Order: sequence, then C-alpha cells, then structure tokens
Amino acid sequence: MKRTIWIALALSLVLLAACSKTGGKETSARTDGHGTEHGSEHGGHEEGGGAAAADATRAVWKLSAAKPQAGAVTTVSVQVEDKNGKPVEAFDISHEKMMHLIVISKDLSYFDHIHPEYKGNGRFDIDTRFPAGGEYKLYADYVPKGGSTVTKSEWIRVEGNAAASVPVTPDANLVKAVDGKEVKLSIDGLAAGKDASLTFHIADEKTKQPITDLQPYLGAVGHVVIVSGDAEQYLHVHPTEEKAKGPDAKFMTKFPNSGVYKIWGQFQHNGKTFIVPFVVKVP
Repeated sequence: MKRTIWIALALSLVLLAACSKTGGKETSARTDGHGTEHGSEHGGHEEGGGAAAADATRAVWKLSAAKPQAGAVTTVSVQVEDKNGKPVEAFDISHEKMMHLIVISKDLSYFDHIHPEYKGNGRFDIDTRFPAGGEYKLYADYVPKGGSTVTKSEWIRVEGNAAASVPVTPDANLVKAVDGKEVKLSIDGLAAGKDASLTFHIADEKTKQPITDLQPYLGAVGHVVIVSGDAEQYLHVHPTEEKAKGPDAKFMTKFPNSGVYKIWGQFQHNGKTFIVPFVVKVP
C-alpha cells in the first residue's frame, strides 16, 4: 500500500513540473548591438525591429548608378525578402505609409525623411538627390503584414564634392529657432537603458505665444528620429499623444547606451513641415 502511494506521489510531481515548464512562453532576443527589441511600448522602435521579424526578412538595396553623384537624381530601390529569398508581398500601413526611409549623412549634419513607392513584389523605389559627396546611412522602416516594425540599414557612398564636416557636439542649451518657431526640448530621465520622456514645447519665435494648432504630420502631432554619434543606434519614436496639437508634443523612448545622440523632431504648422535638431549626451 505504501509503495502505491509513493508511486502516485512521484507521478504527481512529474506532472506538476511539466506544467510549470510549459505554462508560459519562452522568449529570446538578440543582443547584437544594433537594437533588436521592438519598442512600441515607448511609442517607437529601434533598428532591427522585433527579433523574430528581423530574422524573418531582409532588405536588398540597389542604386540606379554604381557610383551615385551628388546633386544628380538617384533611384534607391529596397527589395524586401523572406529568409528564403522570396519577395515579401504584403505590408501594413504605418503612419500613413508602407515604408519610411531615413537618410542621414555620416556626420549627422544632413537628414531627410522620405517615402518610397511600393511597386509590388516586395520592391520599393524612390528618386532622390544627395546634396554632397560622402557617406550616407539609409534606414528603411516597414511592417510585414501582421508583424511588427522592422528597420534595415545600409551605408552608401556618393561621389562629388564633400560638404564641410560638422562635429556632433552636445547642445549647451536645448532651445532652437526654426521657421519662426521657438522649440524647447526637455528630457526627463536622460540615462542609458532607462525610460526617457521627451517634451518639445513649441511657441512663436517673436511673440513667445504657445502654438496650439499644430497639424498632423503622417497621422500624428510629430515624429522623432534619434541616432547615436556613430550612426549605429537608431530610434524612430512616435508621440504618446498622437492627436495633441501643441504647444507640447511628448514622446517616450529608451537610449540603449551612453554617449552622444542627435535628435530630430518633425512637426507641421500652417501646412509646412519643419525639422528641429538637438544633440544630447546620455550619461
């Protein structure tokens, strides 16, 4: 009788252990230094997107010229494929577009946010002009159907006269005047690996009166792109209150590492988009 009880007890313990092991999902994320976690909880995303999504697709970059020339029209093509090399054909719309393409010069002095046209069969094309010779990094953001945001990047070299290099130096004062606007940036929680709150306060440059009629830019009060000084870390951040109209536009993000970062805020007022840049040092 005692032997029967001990056998039953042992079987119960085995079943209990098995249930504990399979009761929750096992998750994993790569830590390759390029930002692989999906950052939707902060209103944005890092380069690489979700680990699973990043592994499931790849971007093949092509330029219309082997040596693109500064000032000349260059067609940039991005072919999105799955892990077997087959075209990814279906994409979700993210902030009114299927793909967001960010173009940044190596010294971070040049910034552009453009939107390639989907040609079908996984291919996106856009014609653009690079302003000067030198190296540029291209970041493509897209969302495979039913998936999460993925970011792929590529360095390219443009022939022609290079612009004078601009050092990436932290701003002593986070106040900028752009297109008749005075923009003040305040950051709460500026530290590596922690949630940081970014607030852009936008007022009229002359009267200092708060601007309360900002217009939606790509479906939101604004967008923020953040890149580390070496262009290896990339964050595309969306606002916490997308329907806000000013004077404050708030964003949440997380700086992955200590170091210098450049921040570009993009907003729209009176039918015109304006971009305001800041450089900060993250402890």
